[in-house]
Formats: sequence, structure tokens, C-alpha cells
Amino acid sequence: MLFKDISIFDGGFKLHEHQYVGVDTSGRIAYIGDGAPADPDAYGEVYDGRRKLLMPGMFNAHAHAPMTLLRGYAENLPLQRWLFEMVFPFEAKMTDDDVLPAMRLAVAEMLRFGTVGFSDMYFNSDVRAQVVGESGIKCNMSHSISDFAGARYADTPFKGINDHLISAYHGAFDGRLLVDYCLHSEYTTREPIVRDVAAAARESGLGLQVHVSETRQEHEECKQRHGGLTPVQYLEACGVLDVPVTAAHCVWLEPQDIEIMKAHGATVATCPASNMKLGSGVPPIPRYLDAGLRVALGTDGPASNNNHNMFQDLYLMLLANRGVDRDPVGITPEQALTIATANGAQAQGREDCGKLEPGFKADLIVLDLDSPWMMPVTDLARNVVYAANGSDVVLTMVDGRVLYRDGEYLTIDIERAMFETQAARDSIVSRL
Repeated sequence: MLFKDISIFDGGFKLHEHQYVGVDTSGRIAYIGDGAPADPDAYGEVYDGRRKLLMPGMFNAHAHAPMTLLRGYAENLPLQRWLFEMVFPFEAKMTDDDVLPAMRLAVAEMLRFGTVGFSDMYFNSDVRAQVVGESGIKCNMSHSISDFAGARYADTPFKGINDHLISAYHGAFDGRLLVDYCLHSEYTTREPIVRDVAAAARESGLGLQVHVSETRQEHEECKQRHGGLTPVQYLEACGVLDVPVTAAHCVWLEPQDIEIMKAHGATVATCPASNMKLGSGVPPIPRYLDAGLRVALGTDGPASNNNHNMFQDLYLMLLANRGVDRDPVGITPEQALTIATANGAQAQGREDCGKLEPGFKADLIVLDLDSPWMMPVTDLARNVVYAANGSDVVLTMVDGRVLYRDGEYLTIDIERAMFETQAARDSIVSRL
């Protein structure tokens, strides 16, 4: 595709107007310039970019995509009750047949709102991999591990599951699907399996996803269980931080935790909508950024958000700390956009993704600027983070392939996904 006469954000989110951007057959950005390339016919379709913005797609750094089934199900409860009284019993009834349409619906929602890749922590992993393959999106998939019995990793079904997933799917679909290890959290696992999984991830050279310090109760109870160690300090002692880690939430990190995570190159996946909805708190993201800690943005699951609209979380992330700190100066629009794009890609180990630059993968989205809420323009980056919404996305491209365009889902039967997800949800609720 050749985008013609379109506004673009460069790698630093500086605006350039009336640009040409060429995507070649390898799925990479091959040309950016003020005028047409010398061989425009080599790029195929010419896309009229007038009154539109081309920018890097969003990378959702923390999701539980099949929890689309639980959208609106468990409401107005604190995290521990929400999880143990409502979510876990519902999940115990879920089957592959339930997860398949819910996963398709979740991916369709992400594509509609400009997400090109996501890090997913859940179960039913063969089905999730199937949907990643057929839909065209990118994903770092991890199979969630919880263990309350103190078992060794080799003695649990989780080892066989992970061995299978790594063998069958790591690097599949031209590298769109990567496999990470996973520990649900400190409070849902015991030390033997934590140490074993950390060692397995280290030996395999793979990343790891984990929930960390989401609530104050979780944080303080961890210290009581482990001689004063915070979740970050405990995970470091168990070797977890010796591998690339994406730590979801991190609402209650202490100063030493920040330094530990920075030293290990870990990524905070902040989920502002979920954390505020569940009353978990607001993490001090400006402090993390000032300390040099990498921050990425996630939606969490639809049971606690309740959507996959990254633009909504982007907006909330910008405003939350200003409200809590009573300080109107906080994260800049450019920082926020980097958090939602390049930082998420880097957390997934995708160094050639997340930027609109020659040679990078063409993981791109187009926003329609011809709307009342996007006018007038003083600074387009400010408009995008404060005024735009996921519904402004009119095209989503991954690896140079258009997956969503002008209301059409090109790889997903959206009507079937919606119908079957509702039917699956109703069936599960009838059996609870």
C-alpha cells in the first residue's frame, strides 16, 4: 500500500503533513517522503490520506482476552472477592468451545480500536493460538500458572502445557505469535514453582508475565509472608527478574522496587481503567518514568475494564496522576503515545515494531481527523491523547496486511463471534 498525502507521527511523535508512506510486500515500511516514491506502482493500492493521520498501532501490554465472556459479570467488588468469589468459579466452567468465539470477539475489538499486538495471560492456549493465527494480529501468549499446594513445576501439568506451546507456537505465523512463561502472581503461587518457572524461562531464553503489587492488601500480605520482602523483592530473590519480565499493574511499588525493576530491565504494564474500577489505586507513573523504568500500557481483561479500547486507557493514564497528585503537569502526550506503542512492542521483544520509521514492521493505524472533536488543531498529539477515541480508527494494518478497514473485519466473522460469545456466556451462567 502507498499512503498518499497523509499526516504522520514520526518516531518521536512529531507531526509531518502531506507525506507519502510506502509499505512493501515484506510487510515493512519501505519509504517515507514529502513526495511520491520513484516507483509508486511497486506499492500496489494508493490510499488517499487527506484529513487522516497515520501512526504506529497500539501494543496492549496486559490482557486476558477470553475474559470478554465475563464483560459486565462481576461488578462492584474489591479485587480479592471479585477474583475468588466470581471470576474463578466462572472460569472453571469455560471450555475451548466457549473461549474460541470470545477470543475472536476480543481480537476484533482490539483491531477496531487500533491495537496491533497484545500480551495475553490466560488458559485454553491452543484455541488462543488458533485465533491469533487466523486473525493476523500479533500476540505474546502465556499460559497462566496458579499453585497453592507447593508443587514442583515438573510435577504439574503446566510443564507439559508450556513445552507444547513453545514447540508448537513460539515464532509461529511469521513471528506474530510468541510464547512467554507466566506466574499469575505471588499470592496465587508457592515458592517452589516460582523458582522452577523462573529457571525454565531463563533456560529457554523466553520472557515472563506476572501480576505484581496490584492492591495494597496483596503488597502488604506478601511482606508478612516473606519476611518483609515486597512482591518485587520476593520475585527477584526467586530469580524471576533474571528474564525479561512484564509486570502487570505495579500500583504499590516502593522506591527500592523501582530500582530493582529498572536494574533488571523489567517493564511495568499499567492498566489505569482496571485499577481504578476495582479500587486498587493509581500507580505513580511519572515517578516511574523519571526513574528510567520502562512503562507500557494495558487494558487488563474485559471483566475489569470493561473493554479493549486502548485510547480510553491512554486518556486515563494521562489524567489519573494529575488528579491524585493535584498537579496539572504530568506525562506528556509524546510520552503517553510512546508508552502505548514502542514501549509495548519492546516489552514483547519486538525491536523492529512500534515506530513509523523505514525498516520497521508496518504495524500501522489510520485515524480519521474529519470530526468535530478533532478540530481545531493546535497540536495533533494533544488531540489524539485527549480528544480522540478508538472509534476514530478507520484502518488497522499488521505486518503490512490490512485487518480492519472502514467497519469491515477482514479476517473475522464479527456477527458469528458476537452471537456465539453471547450464547457461550449464557450457557456458563446457567451452569453456575
